[in-house]
Amino acid sequence: MTKVRDLHKKWSKDPKYKKAYKDLEDEFAVAQAIIEARTRVGLTQAQLAKRMKTTQSVIARLESGKGRPSTTTLQNLARATGSRLEIRLVPE
Repeated sequence: MTKVRDLHKKWSKDPKYKKAYKDLEDEFAVAQAIIEARTRVGLTQAQLAKRMKTTQSVIARLESGKGRPSTTTLQNLARATGSRLEIRLVPE
């Protein structure tokens, strides 16, 4: 079975893939932060969903990077994981 990491390495040689991946970089960063917050406190997606009064499928979508969560959603997620939401704009 091919690993995603290996496919990414292979596909990264394609300029179109590289640009598309770069364009999604912010969404990937948000999804990664959500996953890290949840796993840091040892919660399953279902447990986090219950704390946030939502469904497991909503958490799965957030973690997949397919959604753009509102700041309210991110604040709720921070509270549910004992985290503090910090949003920064940094120069390129």
